[in-house]
Amino acid sequence: MIRKATKEDVACIAEMASMMWDSYLEELIEEFGAVLDNEECAIYLYQTGNMPIGFAQCGLRHDYVEGTESSSVGYLEGIFIREDYRRKGYAKNLLVECEKWAKQKGCSEFASDCELDNDASLAFHINMGFTEANREIADKLRLVFAEWIDNGHNDFEDINTIILCINLTDGVLLSHGTAYDIEF
Repeated sequence: MIRKATKEDVACIAEMASMMWDSYLEELIEEFGAVLDNEECAIYLYQTGNMPIGFAQCGLRHDYVEGTESSSVGYLEGIFIREDYRRKGYAKNLLVECEKWAKQKGCSEFASDCELDNDASLAFHINMGFTEANREIADKLRLVFAEWIDNGHNDFEDINTIILCINLTDGVLLSHGTAYDIEF
């Protein structure tokens, strides 16, 4: 059975989320409490009997979402199914609930993301009908900015590290006397 999560579910959702994301349980409890207070977000729980076996978190994105043409866009923020229950269609059912929620909020598009090196997540997204929108761009940026990103001064584990997003069309990057032509 799928149902919309309530404040009483926060600890359970946070416990499952901690198996997926590297965060402290207390932080996740606080974060999911705030999510459930936000009308532009929803969390759905999948239960068998009284046991929660998974959840999906979705929200509305009003900024540009790669691969989409509209705003607001429904967005899958996270989805998790306990290991013993995977490959049984539960995640697909949760995704469908999130998509229905986004349509009810007026969205005509639904998007998501995953880490480039997370093959299992990428396979899930492709199996669910998502298409890749920016791997080629991300790879080009990583190559062009490798000297800067991989210079030992960036700690992506530090919450104070910020990578800014810029919209590039084409250009030339000059770095240490070398010119890099960039085409997007």
